Amino acid sequence: MIRRRLALALALSVLFLPTAWAGEVVVPPPKPDSVCPVCGMFVAKYPEWIATVVYADGHAHYFDGAKDMFKFLADPKRYVPGHKPEDVRMVAVTDYYTVEPMAARAAWYVIGSDILGPMGHELVPLASEAEAKDFLRDHQGKTILRFEQVTPGLLDKLDRGQVK
Repeated sequence: MIRRRLALALALSVLFLPTAWAGEVVVPPPKPDSVCPVCGMFVAKYPEWIATVVYADGHAHYFDGAKDMFKFLADPKRYVPGHKPEDVRMVAVTDYYTVEPMAARAAWYVIGSDILGPMGHELVPLASEAEAKDFLRDHQGKTILRFEQVTPGLLDKLDRGQVK
């Protein structure tokens, strides 16, 4: 467990370069046949949930939600051998209200709400703390988290439906 957390912390420390914070986040859209490397789902079917990891060479991995993106970031070699965490240039999620991409590290995430994503219980990304508080109240959410608070253990609990 400590090893997984250390790997996650190391991966996250190299992921967020200034390009992920500067201005508007522009993410190449997924192709109709783009699949999530974590679960194998076709992500273009769920535009309101898409999360993206973009590498320096322009290659992008798409996910059907923030939950699978965080799983990927915790152990990228498990899902796509050959890509190095230090080559990541941007990590983006889709804001729940605007359905626009935003820097994943800037988002506020609500868990335990009555809104389910394509893979069930999900981290719902929101652009501001105020929006996260409103969403939490309106959708019976349990907790608001920041990027660095998401752990593999939390993701496991979401998958098991233990965060409701």
